[in-house]
Amino acid sequence: MKKTPLWRVAALAVSLSVVLPMAAHAHRAWMLPSATVLSGNEPWVTVDAAVSNDLFYFEHNPLRLDGLAVIAPDGSAATAENKSTGKYRSTFDVKLTQKGTYKLTMVNDGLSASYKVGTENKRWRGTANNFAKEVPADAKDVNVSRNQSRMEVFVSSGKPSDTVLKPTGAGLELVPITHPNDLFAGDTSNFRFLLDGKPAADIEVTVIPGGIRYRDQLGEIKVKTDKDGKFSVKWPTAGMYWMSANNGGPQMGAAAAKTVGTLDKPIRRVSYTATLEVLQP
Repeated sequence: MKKTPLWRVAALAVSLSVVLPMAAHAHRAWMLPSATVLSGNEPWVTVDAAVSNDLFYFEHNPLRLDGLAVIAPDGSAATAENKSTGKYRSTFDVKLTQKGTYKLTMVNDGLSASYKVGTENKRWRGTANNFAKEVPADAKDVNVSRNQSRMEVFVSSGKPSDTVLKPTGAGLELVPITHPNDLFAGDTSNFRFLLDGKPAADIEVTVIPGGIRYRDQLGEIKVKTDKDGKFSVKWPTAGMYWMSANNGGPQMGAAAAKTVGTLDKPIRRVSYTATLEVLQP
């Protein structure tokens, strides 16, 4: 069989990128641990962090580690060591000195705004304290949004524990009913989402297995939370999965133009992502 030259494959890829919908090229932020269930005396885990089109493949931007926090099984703060940021990914190591479950998390909570000064459109990002200093008092058509995001990875040394699974009551949070380090192919796992500590109903949850680069279909699983914020996922195969959820944000189209947020009552966007490892039973 005659093989297609690589340059023709590349050209075809470029032409397809022009006509394919933008949704096929969505950027996804993620952290990928070297393992989530470990044994032995004080094991280590290495984590890659990036923003990419293909899950768990480095080809776009590194994920900045400024907001990274590591919570030990007893609830204390642990240390992320050997932090480094390169062209396409960031990396860090965590030494698991305690037995039980660690939570590696990045939480962001900030404001963004659009406004006009004269006929010129402006955009701003920052904190509520800086808004009055940096956005002119005579600005027109001011529209303020509050963006809250949470990204998590759970890693257990020895027997999993539950201390780090307790919600903080701020933003959109995953409260596992099935422990996130006790997931197996063929099983159905149960979870719950809370928004500010209360059940988050009708939240759409998307679960995508890694390896998008090497298959034709996305393979996503979509479910919605019930009135109690609960939902279930049946894992088709073992591997690493990316879970994402958000409140949908403001409506699109004509309705979006009517949605105006203020500093006292901004438009609120909340999101959650996690990387989960599903093991072979």
